[in-house]
Amino acid sequence: MSNNQPITVLLCALGGEGGGVLSEWLYDTAVHRGHSAQSTSIPGVAQRTGATTYYVEIHPQPDSVLAGRRPIFSLNPVPGAIDLLVSSELLETVRQIGLGFASAERTLVVTSSARALTVAEKMQMSDGRLSSDALLGTLQRHCREAEVLDMAALARESGTAISSVLFGALAATAVLPFPRAAFEETIRRSGKGVEASLRGFAAAFDAIALRRAQQAEVQALAQAALLPAAPAVPADIAQRFPASLQELITLGHARTLDYQDAAYAKRYLQRLDRVLATERAADPQGNNDFAITREAARWLALWMAFDDIVRVAALKLRRSRADRVKREVTARDDEIVKVFDHFKPGVPEFAALLPERLAQRLSVWDARRRSRGLDAWSLPLKVGTHTVLGALALRFVASLTGQRQRGSRFGLEQSLIDRWLISIEAGTKEDWALGHEVALCGRLVKGYGSTNERGKNNLLHVIDHLAVASAGRSAAQRASAVGAARTAALADDAGTTFDKTLVAFGAPPRPLREQPIRWYRRRPDMPEAGVSQRP
Repeated sequence: MSNNQPITVLLCALGGEGGGVLSEWLYDTAVHRGHSAQSTSIPGVAQRTGATTYYVEIHPQPDSVLAGRRPIFSLNPVPGAIDLLVSSELLETVRQIGLGFASAERTLVVTSSARALTVAEKMQMSDGRLSSDALLGTLQRHCREAEVLDMAALARESGTAISSVLFGALAATAVLPFPRAAFEETIRRSGKGVEASLRGFAAAFDAIALRRAQQAEVQALAQAALLPAAPAVPADIAQRFPASLQELITLGHARTLDYQDAAYAKRYLQRLDRVLATERAADPQGNNDFAITREAARWLALWMAFDDIVRVAALKLRRSRADRVKREVTARDDEIVKVFDHFKPGVPEFAALLPERLAQRLSVWDARRRSRGLDAWSLPLKVGTHTVLGALALRFVASLTGQRQRGSRFGLEQSLIDRWLISIEAGTKEDWALGHEVALCGRLVKGYGSTNERGKNNLLHVIDHLAVASAGRSAAQRASAVGAARTAALADDAGTTFDKTLVAFGAPPRPLREQPIRWYRRRPDMPEAGVSQRP
């Protein structure tokens, strides 16, 4: 950087994180230190986690040494001409790099390692999260230097907004010609949440100053926080299953036990016993490290603990959920947090807990409503979880685990699970690879509502038309077809690629499903499309 060229700073945040406050603090610091500065912004989708960017230029020399000359600033950031890029989210950092703003010769990047998943990542049928390692690799290749730390965690620990943490991080880089005290004085002048902001500032400043000593500690703490300690392996599981599977099966057993009862958890182990026995017969030496049983254990636990209103109510009442809400809103111990949960259960949710005959009558009634052009019936609810009545209502719903077993959905889910497991066993007996591919298809069942139904239908279509023995197709060929169909089903939720893949391997496409077409009468005051009306 030249003493005659402005220091260029690009600040990137998400809506509601205080990016505007951060830019104001930075501008205020420069002005109070006697330096000319200019700040512009692109607010984005404020308060809705949309990207917000702020651009600040600061002259490195104070006005007192410029002899009356006034620096010329740019209103917009120029690609490749950024000295300091500060970002609150890792993917947003890489997005700015993709736009060309960072330079490997010039730019110092300060970024949080925390992620806020995008809508595109959440929409994927499979795990759509972008790899943080890949993002960090891109970052390291396209900047002069990088400072990476979990700023979201520091903000929670300090009880402040992430803007003060970002402020401390950029101050610690020494790119700007101001001492630490100048930045802290700016926070004090703001007059709002001063003590908490100073704590966040200090946490980030110290973390950057001592990054080499603290990086290993931060990563260890993050790993410990994200991965709960595995429960002790019960003696029954240790005796029945290979050592390489025991930890995963223990977690699955604990999940089904928490979801229903001991008998249900026992059923989980009995189902895996059958799969393991079949795999041992197909692979007596264990050369494949019991991969079929491992995949079956993983997806079976998730499927058996399917989401319903009983499960949702139980999760809403967890102490861990209340603690997470308090952390996210940065509430102090002496502050009262009120939580309102919005629910909209419909006929499928209520029918799931009813006996088959009543559930069918209720579903037929709702189908007739929709055939007449009406919306599917639902019951919008707003429940204050923090209130006694709200908590008691959720507690009542969460206690219906016995009714869950008598409900129509429970029996249906168990029959579908057994169909999948039988297909795994049949495929494994023919060829280990075929059984493994069918076991991997368990990942097709995920989510809730229409997503869950679509996943189960896709799974059944694969095992009914591609996994079964057919003339002219060997087990190896069917294994390849099942793998290709599974990958295609996870590629897009519309299923276009999936149907093409099915046809390519000789299977019929999924049958078309009825979709109601709704006609609306145009209001007299609405202009026709393409015709403008003047007042």
